[in-house]
Order: sequence, then structure tokens, then C-alpha cells
Amino acid sequence: MSNKSVDYTEYVAKIVRKGVSIYDSVDPDLWIPTPELEALLNDKLIGMSLRGLPIRTRSKVVKQAICRALGYPVPGSFKKTRPRFPEQLFDVYIQKSNNLQIWNEQISPTRRYVLIRVSLDDVITRVRVVTGDTLALLDKTGTLTQKYQARLITGKETTEIIVLEDTDNLKPLLRVYGHLVRFDNSPIDGPTAETLLPIQVVFERLVPLVGHIFADAGHDQERNRGAELHRFVCQRLGYDDYQDTGTFPDIRHQLLEVKLQTSPTIDLGLVLPDSREPLDIKIGARQVRPCDVRYALFYAHTDGERVTLTHFYLTTGEMFFSRFPQFRGKVVNKKLQIPLPADFFD
Repeated sequence: MSNKSVDYTEYVAKIVRKGVSIYDSVDPDLWIPTPELEALLNDKLIGMSLRGLPIRTRSKVVKQAICRALGYPVPGSFKKTRPRFPEQLFDVYIQKSNNLQIWNEQISPTRRYVLIRVSLDDVITRVRVVTGDTLALLDKTGTLTQKYQARLITGKETTEIIVLEDTDNLKPLLRVYGHLVRFDNSPIDGPTAETLLPIQVVFERLVPLVGHIFADAGHDQERNRGAELHRFVCQRLGYDDYQDTGTFPDIRHQLLEVKLQTSPTIDLGLVLPDSREPLDIKIGARQVRPCDVRYALFYAHTDGERVTLTHFYLTTGEMFFSRFPQFRGKVVNKKLQIPLPADFFD
């Protein structure tokens, strides 16, 4: 598989010019998007031999090579930071087998994971770069026990916008008027300043869904019920098709996460709504964070045959917990073991 068509040279040149360290905080101007990061590391690392190196030395040598590939100065010693490369928000794992082991911490949905395939004779053959939410989808063992939850408390009003404006980070990107009614884009495309709807417009377009009724796929079919709602939301926002990759946020093009609630417990999974960690999403020079994402919560009643949408709430991640109180309990495993698919590195 060749990534030569992806141009990453300008990213490296910027890093070299600024002279920053891998331990500096994230600079949106220097952020290397995941496709370019993967292409760069494949170009620079494939064919590198680690033969005869002890495990600790092997890890150090690979991290040194990554620094040189990205344009960062190689530190005299590598700090035990989380993640190991804070300036680009990624960790590195060298994989001779398909059993990925993550010790003493949970998967971070916003962090990137650089997974390096090594052959039986210790030569690097392939690099994959994925975000934590993608890794979480690969876990089939039920070991991902850290989940954030909140409680939905309904009020007298059946529709409610918790905050009237988007975050200060998004405001400069939003058009004051002339919002598109129909989009040629896919809901899973990256957002752009030309097409991003302000939170109030999103609210106005989705309010008519309250009272909507659709068939219930069954009491144990929460995912299918949610997919049906997701489809209706896409239609109301102005998309011709419905697509869902299962990653955060659901409707990437509008930075919108959609949740269907038939109980008061809101399952937030691995993403904390008010987090300010950078997502692998940029609009122009601005890095998007979970706190910038908009959350559309629909409360519904089901009689087992039909689902009726009874309430609708819209908020930013930043203001999420001002309306929906967070549950504080969580469990942390000592080790996560995630079997990577046989074709993961293909």
C-alpha cells in the first residue's frame, strides 16, 4: 500500500522552523492530520531493522526515528508522559503479533495510536495510525469498563436549547446568515466554515422531530433504534444520505453527536463532553475539541412496537454537565488486551 500521493512535507518544514519539542502542548498550526501522519511514518519507517535490539532499546530507537521523521529534535531521554508524544497527541506501540496491550490506562478516544507492525525477522513492514475511538470499536472482550455517564432530567418543556451560542472556539467560523438548506456533502465528511450550521439553526431544524413515531426494532436493539433516529436527523439537517462510521461525533460534518434515550441514564462512552483535548478535526486553523461538539439528546417512549420521540435537548459539550449531572463512578483496568483484525495492517 503506497501513501506517496499524500503531501506531508510542509507539516515537517513548519515543525523544523518553529523548533518545538515533542513535549510542548498541541499547536493547531503544527498538527499533522492522521492520514498525513500515517503516510509520513510509513515512508520513513518501513524497512527499518530492529534486529537484535532488547525491547526497551527497540522502543527508544523507534521513538528517535519518529522524532527525526516529523522534524522534532531527539530528546536525550524520553519522559514517561501520557501520551508519549504530547505535541502530536499520540502513543506508539510496536506489534509483532495482533494482540495489542495497553497497560495502566484506558483508551483515550481523542488520542492517536501509532501501531507499528514488525515482521518475524524484526523489520518494520507497516504503520497504522488510528484514534482511540476506532480502537474501542475493535474491543470485543468487554474490558473497556471506564464509561462516562450522566442523568437526563426532563422538565416542563418538551424542547430545550441549553446554550444559545456555540463555543468561543467555533464562533469565528460561523456564518451569520445564508445557511445551506441542502448539503452535497456526506454527514461523515469533515466540517468546513462554509457549511457549519450554528447551534440555534441546528435546534430549529431538529425541533420538528418531537412527536415523530417509528417502528421499534426490539427491546434489545438499542443500536438499531439509534441508527433510525440518526437517519431522521440527517434528513432534517439537509443531507440526502445517511452514513455512520461509529466514531465520534456521529455527524462529523456538523460536529453533532446524536443520542436516543429511553431511560434517564445517558451513556457517554469514552468521551467526556467538556474535555478540551484536541480531536483529529480541524476547521481552517482551528482545532476542534469535544467541548465544541454539539449534543442532540432525544428522549423517547416505546411500547415495544413503536418509538415516540417526546423530548429534544441540544447543548454544547462545554455546557453539557450544567444541565445533565455526571455520574462519578468509574472502573480502571490494569491492562487492556485488544485483538487486532487479521487484515488490520493490510
